Amino acid sequence: MLKEFKEFALKGNVLDLAIGVVIGGAFGKIVTSLVNDILTPLIGLLLGKVDFSNLFITLSGGDYNTLAEAKAGGAATLNYGLFLNTVIDFVIIAFSIFLVVKQLNRFKRKQAAEKAPETTKECPYCITAIPIKATRCPHCTSMLDADGAVLAHE
Repeated sequence: MLKEFKEFALKGNVLDLAIGVVIGGAFGKIVTSLVNDILTPLIGLLLGKVDFSNLFITLSGGDYNTLAEAKAGGAATLNYGLFLNTVIDFVIIAFSIFLVVKQLNRFKRKQAAEKAPETTKECPYCITAIPIKATRCPHCTSMLDADGAVLAHE
């Protein structure tokens, strides 16, 4: 599943992108709330009561206890805690999209398998795929009957 997720994330098509945009938009607020209101407080608690929203570096000097104080003081800040929240958001949304696309692809393969008639048969002598109507294997030149059984092998 991880390999498929990596392939999806690195190589997609237009349908994958369209589904990603729709689902990302639909679940974006829910996932953001999940990350900001449930996951990061739990992770912060496990890491010693760290508040991710207040993880920042002041670039313009000064000592501020919270990000809100730094912003009110006009300080330039590097907000890596908020960035971590956004990264967690992205991973959850991307994984959700991956699961939906995976199920869609499974459904499409099942549908295609049900609709597509057999177009090839296997030569019983050399195990090569040949057209259904073939009477001779192009690979080993065996003569075949209508059922694909070898009549003669040259």
